[in-house]
Amino acid sequence: MIAKSINWDAIITELAGMEVITNANQLEKLSLDYYHFSPILQPQLANKRGNLVVRPKQEEEVKRVVQTCVRHQIPLTVRGAGTGNYGQCIPLEGGIILDTTSMNAIRWIRGDVACVEPGVKIIDLDREAKTQGWELRMYPSTYRSATIGGFIGGGSGGIGSITYGQLRDRGNVLAAKVMTMEDPPQRLELRGDDVQKVNHAYGTNGIITELEIALAPAYPWADTIVVFDEFMQAARFGQALSDADGLLKKLVCICADPIPSYFTPLKSHLPTGKHCALLMVAESSLEGLQDLIQEYGGEQTYCRTAQQPQKGLSLPEFTWNHTTLHARSIDPTLTYLQTFFFNLEIVEEMYRHFGDEVPMHLEFLRVGGKAIPAGLQLVRFTTEERLNEIIRYHEERGALIANPHTYILEDGGRKVINPLQLAFKEKVDPNGLMNPGKMRAWLERK
Repeated sequence: MIAKSINWDAIITELAGMEVITNANQLEKLSLDYYHFSPILQPQLANKRGNLVVRPKQEEEVKRVVQTCVRHQIPLTVRGAGTGNYGQCIPLEGGIILDTTSMNAIRWIRGDVACVEPGVKIIDLDREAKTQGWELRMYPSTYRSATIGGFIGGGSGGIGSITYGQLRDRGNVLAAKVMTMEDPPQRLELRGDDVQKVNHAYGTNGIITELEIALAPAYPWADTIVVFDEFMQAARFGQALSDADGLLKKLVCICADPIPSYFTPLKSHLPTGKHCALLMVAESSLEGLQDLIQEYGGEQTYCRTAQQPQKGLSLPEFTWNHTTLHARSIDPTLTYLQTFFFNLEIVEEMYRHFGDEVPMHLEFLRVGGKAIPAGLQLVRFTTEERLNEIIRYHEERGALIANPHTYILEDGGRKVINPLQLAFKEKVDPNGLMNPGKMRAWLERK
C-alpha cells in the first residue's frame, strides 16, 4: 500500500506545527493494543508498526493529516487509548497513526445528551455527566483509560448493557461528525440510523471528530459480591436478577470456579471453590436483592454503597474483558471466547461438556428487549485446531461466537458483510487508505 519512495522527513515537515511522534518505543506502544489476549493474533500482529504518530488537537489538524495521506497515498489508522483486543487499531501496512486522545473536549451536556470529541476519556465524561444528574448508559471494563471514540469505533457493549443493550441499539449513539479520506476532506454529519455506518467499524470508513450520545439518569450504585456452591445456581440467579424489572442494575457478571481465584484483590470475599456473582445494583434495590439471594441459596460476602470509600479496584474492573486480564496475569496461557448463549440451557450444556477446559464467565445483557446470558469464557489454549473445534461445537448447538481471534471486522462479530458500511467506505475513502486490511467487504469487492 505505501509507496516505497515515501520521504518521511518530508512528511514530518509537511505536518509542522502538530505533535508528531517518531520515537521507536512510543511508536511501538502506539501501534499496538491488547491483541496478545489471542494466541492466534500474537504472531500475526506482533511486528506491525506505524511509521509515525500524529496527535491532532483540533479538526483543522485532522484535515491536514488527511490531505497529506491522500496526496502521498499513505495508510491512516485512527486510534483512541488502544484498549481493544482484536488489533482494531494496529496498522497492518504501516503509515500514519492518528492518535485522537488530545481531541478531548466535552462540548456540552444538555439534559440526557452529551456532545463530545472522540478522545474524551470515558471516566471523565461519566464524572462530568454525574455532576448534572446523568451518567453514561454503558461503558467498557477499561473505564479508567478508554476513550469514547475508541469505544464506539471498536466496542459493542459493557457495564450497563443489562439495561440499555448494545451501542448499536437505536437511541444509544445519536449522531457522529465524520471527516472523509479525500482531498479536500468533507465534514459529514450522521444522525439516527446513519450512525451505524461508523459504529463498530474499526475506523475503516471515516474519522469520527464529534459524537452525540444519550445518557441515563444517575443512580447511587452498590457493588456487591454473592457466592454460590453450584455454578448453575449462580447462573439462574443471574438470569432472575436480570429479568427482575423492579430491581435496578448496571452489572450482572457470573464467574465459575476457578475464575474467582484469579481476582487476587478480592480474595478475602471469594471463598475457595465457590462460584460468584459480581453485581452493581441501585442502593434502593438492595433490600429486594437480599430476598433474591436467599431464594437462590447464595451468600453475600461484600457490599459497598456509593457513599462508602472505595478501597482498591471497583467490581466492574473484574468483569467483561477485565476478567480475562486478571486471569492472564496469573496464567498467561489462557485466552477467551465471546459468545451469545441466548438461554441457560445452552450455558449448562457447554459448562458440563467442556468443564475446566473452558471456565464459564457470563455477562447478562439485553438483546431485543430480553435479558440473555452472553459469555466471555476463558479457554485453556492448546492448539489453534482445538480452539476452532470448541468454536464449532458452540455454533452447531445454537450459540453465536463473536470470534476474538481475528482482526477482520466481519469475521469477528456479525459474521456478515454490512453493505451500508461498505457503501459508505466507497464514498468517503475511495482509495482504501483507512485501516487497510480490516474490512473483508472492501477486500472482496468486485
